[in-house]
Amino acid sequence: MDLVLAYADDSVLTPYVYPAAWPEDNPFRQFISLIVITNVGALVLYLLIGSFSYYFIFDHSLKKHPQYLENQVQREIKYTLKSMPWISIPTVAIFFAEVRGYSKLYDNIEDSPYGWFGVILSMLSFLFFTDMCIYWIHRFLHHKLLYKRLHKPHHLWKIPTPFASHAFHPMDGFLQSVPYHIYPFLFPLHKVTYLGLYVFVNIWTISIHDGDYHVPGILKEIINGAAHHTDHHLYFDYNYGQYFTLWDRIGGSYKNPSSFEGKGPHDYLKKLKESKLSSFKNGCGDEGVLEEGSFKNK
Repeated sequence: MDLVLAYADDSVLTPYVYPAAWPEDNPFRQFISLIVITNVGALVLYLLIGSFSYYFIFDHSLKKHPQYLENQVQREIKYTLKSMPWISIPTVAIFFAEVRGYSKLYDNIEDSPYGWFGVILSMLSFLFFTDMCIYWIHRFLHHKLLYKRLHKPHHLWKIPTPFASHAFHPMDGFLQSVPYHIYPFLFPLHKVTYLGLYVFVNIWTISIHDGDYHVPGILKEIINGAAHHTDHHLYFDYNYGQYFTLWDRIGGSYKNPSSFEGKGPHDYLKKLKESKLSSFKNGCGDEGVLEEGSFKNK
């Protein structure tokens, strides 16, 4: 994060915002700057990528699903905007420690004992480390003592849109982001690589809420995509993972996505449409034609 802070200082903050007498390495100034940068950056990423995903990837026919809520998009965005500033406070504390030099982030490829191979290895280990940690944190948040207090707000969205991706209770959102932030305190990581991974995880979080359930056949057993995560929202006790299905398989919580079995939200809508059409042709009402009792509403 110190790269972003340095760029902000050089281009905006030093010449236009702060008085010349206030040095750039002043801790209080750095903390204030990080709060602003973190909130603005997170908001821009969320709105830009979320909007792109919503308008160009999300299947809007899902809005006809009975478990899609009234004014859901507006509610998802409103909840996110209320939570983000609170999530940013502990997050900025970690960024501040990075800026003050307490992490293992490094500037140059030459600083890595393994060169480019070390950079690539760190990217892979980052993904596997954070996936493992998030799995257990996420599963812990489903414990009955924590679920209603922290994680239940995210499960309001049974048929999530991309804007549900960051609609968390503040403590829930921070806890699930902790693995991303603690990794560079435990393992060496190139600073630019860290920024790239930070953007990537935000994009990924949006993508698993985007309603696009298509996964290349060779990756269906490996990647935890939108189909897997939608079933997590619908059925509650399955598919806690972030990127991969590995820890769900190890932990016994893996569920083959209902969309892959012809039983997903799109299939339900198709059957609902067919049932209504059949009822119309037969001249009878459509009450009780199709039930959705298989979904857990917790």
